[in-house]
Amino acid sequence: MPNVIDLFCGVGGLSHGFIQEDFNVLAGIDIDETCRFAFEENNKSEFIAKSITDISAQEINRIYGENTDLKILVGCAPCQNFSSYMFKDKDKDSNKWKLLYEFSRLINEVQPDIVSMENVAQLINFKKAPVFEDFVSNLKSLGYYVHYEVVNCPDYGIPQNRKRLILLASKFGEIKLIPKTHNRDSYVTVKDAIGELPFIKDGEKDINDPIHFSRKLTPKNKKRIEATPYGGSWKDWNEDLRLECHKKETGKSFPSVYGRMVWEKPSPTMTTQCIGYGNGRFGHPVQDRAISLREAALLQTFPLDYKFVKNDQDYNSTILARQIGNAVPVKLGQVVAKSVKEHLKKLNKL
Repeated sequence: MPNVIDLFCGVGGLSHGFIQEDFNVLAGIDIDETCRFAFEENNKSEFIAKSITDISAQEINRIYGENTDLKILVGCAPCQNFSSYMFKDKDKDSNKWKLLYEFSRLINEVQPDIVSMENVAQLINFKKAPVFEDFVSNLKSLGYYVHYEVVNCPDYGIPQNRKRLILLASKFGEIKLIPKTHNRDSYVTVKDAIGELPFIKDGEKDINDPIHFSRKLTPKNKKRIEATPYGGSWKDWNEDLRLECHKKETGKSFPSVYGRMVWEKPSPTMTTQCIGYGNGRFGHPVQDRAISLREAALLQTFPLDYKFVKNDQDYNSTILARQIGNAVPVKLGQVVAKSVKEHLKKLNKL
């Protein structure tokens, strides 16, 4: 199979999707050293702890090796920089979104046969700079055929309401994503993903799975979730439980905060704060707690046996939540890999 290098690899969601489709992932590159264990343990590939700005074409080509017939370069530049929050905050540091230009630089210098880029849907309309337009224009100037679209993750069997921009580019000819695999009548739900996990209380770990752990709630937040009905939120509380901000007119714009998920639908988007009860609709559907780290990982479609921590008893839940929330859902990575595989098969390249 062709050789893949994953830029901004994190703990390996995108890489693992390619591995499940039998691609050879040679290496992942990420500035965050804390991702090394999970990436290498589960993907059996080299983790290189470097910023993309410090990576040269020579180093990329060294990893590919002289015998690589087909080079695939994939990646998801850090996406918070293109989020709705970034649009609102005009003073936020914009240096990180320039990482997409570094991605373009490596494409120019390495000339991979296939490129895939995944990011937040808002990138298409990013107003502070024509970063996506420049990325596409650069690919076309190099002779790549380019396809991109905003994907609704439940349409591909991912139990999470998450919209992502997927770009595919090929030097060989037209390339596109595989057709949708699910519709509203067949979406994978929260219950499908996490319904079989053992019961735990807030602040408790499952003895057989140490990352099936839910943060301890404060006494007040414990009362709040106990007062939250199935599918409900802070709007269902008595006045004495409400935060001051929710009593103001502006508070009405956050209807899902302190909310419970429901079994019958996909979950909300997993974020870096997805195990925080007050950070979104991250309350368990029926248990009086926020979702656990393992539940967040399953909603991100990591396999149940995906190992995130080396020492089961000693890990930082904040760091792990960030790693899980930042990851590309594994099944979305698999969709990209299947699309590349179908493209190459049609051209008799596999």
